[in-house]
Amino acid sequence: MIIHSKALDLQRTTVQDLAFVLAIEQSELNRIYIGQWTKAEHAAALQDPDILHLTIWDSTGKRVGYIIITGLQDTHLTVCIKRIVIHSKGFGYGKLSLCLVTDWIFRHTESHRLWLDVRDHNHRARHVYESCGFTLEGTLRDCIKVGEHFESLHIMSILRHEYMERE
Repeated sequence: MIIHSKALDLQRTTVQDLAFVLAIEQSELNRIYIGQWTKAEHAAALQDPDILHLTIWDSTGKRVGYIIITGLQDTHLTVCIKRIVIHSKGFGYGKLSLCLVTDWIFRHTESHRLWLDVRDHNHRARHVYESCGFTLEGTLRDCIKVGEHFESLHIMSILRHEYMERE
């Protein structure tokens, strides 16, 4: 186990978890907000020392989501939350998972900056990120093509000293 709290456990994703990961990633509730990887891409991430792929479990032992963190070996000490996907919505699992990961990053690595991107129409996620201390840095306008149209991404981050001040 990587991260433990009373409500959630975040564990390294295994090959056996990938069917769950793909199912929630591709679900109608999630796919409009996040990029899509193949099973092979997720499996490769499990072996990559620069990536931490975690499955989120609730206190009853049920999988409720997953998180992908990249840049663990970045020479600039910048880590990215590549993806955070919650299947069981409305229980606060997303916010708690983000807070737990942020805490783990700043307490167990030398990272200076933790960042993520969020699609401009994902207001709920942006609110969660802001409530966990992330600051809007800017917008990449029309940077991803989805079907026949383009979408923009907001870039958000929290720096080590900002995190420490919140503590």
